[in-house]
Amino acid sequence: MLILVQKCVPCACFVLFGIIFMQVMAYGLLWNLRFLMRTVALGGGLLFLLAESRAEGKSMFAGVPTLDCTFPRQYIQLGGRMLLLLMFISLLHLEASMFTIFQDVFNMFLIILVAIGFKTKLAALTLVIFLLLINLLENPFWTIPPNRPLHDFMKYDFFHTMSVMGGLLLVVALGPGGVSMDKHKKKW
Repeated sequence: MLILVQKCVPCACFVLFGIIFMQVMAYGLLWNLRFLMRTVALGGGLLFLLAESRAEGKSMFAGVPTLDCTFPRQYIQLGGRMLLLLMFISLLHLEASMFTIFQDVFNMFLIILVAIGFKTKLAALTLVIFLLLINLLENPFWTIPPNRPLHDFMKYDFFHTMSVMGGLLLVVALGPGGVSMDKHKKKW
């Protein structure tokens, strides 16, 4: 709620980091690599929220140029980008069918683009659309009766993926940050 009303965003982010850490320990996700990468990807989204909260600095003098204090912010955004990409690494199938090979190559191409920060907004938006389609196809928890354990698993996986999509939408909204090829190509 604090994040939605934009009050004490850094404190709320650190509390959510703590909750993610407690979930990893409580559910024993530390040894399940797929779920651990998805949980760490949630931390990437929180890093982007933290970077956005650092961006709002007020100047004492209106219209007077000030030094840009985005140095830590650009590295927070880089860390957030890298952590969000762990989600897609957990989606790799490594099977021998033609569709899964295409899907894995397509994912890796977009992952690399977001990681190095080249055409980041377009690549992140494409990943969001792709992840939405995959999420709707692979996690239709609404088709499973609520009394079956698979319902809870799919529901958890569905909303977990939606959270990572939110983090990727933050990448689209905020951009890649200062440590990216998009930022450096402006200098060329």
